[in-house]
Amino acid sequence: MTGRIFEQRGRYFEEFEEGDVYVHAPARTVTEADNVLFTTLTMNPQSLHLDAEWSATTEFGERLVNSMFTLSTMVGLSVAQLTQGTIVANLGMTDIRFPSPMRAGDTMTAETRILGKRLSKSRPGQGVVEFEHTARDQRGNIVAVAKRSTLMRCRPDDAPGVDATGSAESAASPAEADA
Repeated sequence: MTGRIFEQRGRYFEEFEEGDVYVHAPARTVTEADNVLFTTLTMNPQSLHLDAEWSATTEFGERLVNSMFTLSTMVGLSVAQLTQGTIVANLGMTDIRFPSPMRAGDTMTAETRILGKRLSKSRPGQGVVEFEHTARDQRGNIVAVAKRSTLMRCRPDDAPGVDATGSAESAASPAEADA
C-alpha cells in the first residue's frame, strides 16, 4: 500500500492565475462578544460598537460590528486556502469599503479574485500577488471589499502540487509506505 500524506497550505506564486475566484469556507457567524472584545482590544471607544442605548438612537437602531473586525475576518477567511505558509508579507491594502454594515448574528462569507501577479524584481524566489477580497452577509449584501497586495513564496522545486481543496500531496517516505 502506498501511503499519501496531505498537508494543508496556501498557494505558491505560480499556482495563482489572474481572474480565478476562490470561494472560502467555512463561513463565520459574528457574535456580540466578538464585536465587544475586538473593539475593546483595539482601544476603539466608538459608541456605535459598544453602547446599545446610544446606538438605538442612530439610523441603524442597534450596535454595528466594528468595520475593522469585518475587514480582518474577511481576510482571515482566505488564509487557509490562499496564503497559509506561503505568504512572505502583506504589502498593503487599498480601495477598502464597507457598503453595508455587519450586525451581531450575521454570517459572513468571503471570496477572493486574483487581480494579477508579477515576480519580484528585488527578491528572488518571491512574487507579488494582487487579491480582491469580497465579503457578504447571509442575505447576500456586500459588507466589505478590499484589494490586498501580498509578497508570496515561489514554489520550491521539491514542493508537492495542490488539489482543488488546497491540500498538498506528497508521497510517503519508503519507511511509511512499507509500514
